[in-house]
Amino acid sequence: MVRKLKFHEQKLLKKVDFISWELDNNLHEIKIMKKYMIQKREHYTLYNKLSREIRTVAEKIKSLDSKDPFRNEQGAQLLEKLYIMGLITTKRNFELCSKVTASCFCRRRLPVIMVRSKMVQTLKAATTYIEQGHVRVGPQLIKDPAFLVSRYLC
Repeated sequence: MVRKLKFHEQKLLKKVDFISWELDNNLHEIKIMKKYMIQKREHYTLYNKLSREIRTVAEKIKSLDSKDPFRNEQGAQLLEKLYIMGLITTKRNFELCSKVTASCFCRRRLPVIMVRSKMVQTLKAATTYIEQGHVRVGPQLIKDPAFLVSRYLC
């Protein structure tokens, strides 16, 4: 049991909110983590970082001359990679690269795919099955709910 705060401690903590920090987008982060049942905050921050890097690479490719063959080649490679990972819906539209978010990565997690394909009813049950070792992807036994399922593994 936690002890009662003393008067000066209460006064110091009166204006501090430990749930929502102004420095980071904590409420949005918590909402996404609950929606996709992400257990570790590091996974969400990693997805955020990856999506930010994808968007910056797409902007750099977009800033090149449109007639440059290097731009076309690199753009096609980026679209192909994102399509194979399942982060975008089609390979034909380069504008989709700038719309990749952390939620795109969260939608490709194994528990979400299991719920979407109606193997289980809830994310909690899917996560439990995965952690207990009841799920295989191909011949490989998966025990990590953060496993990202590519388009060709579905």
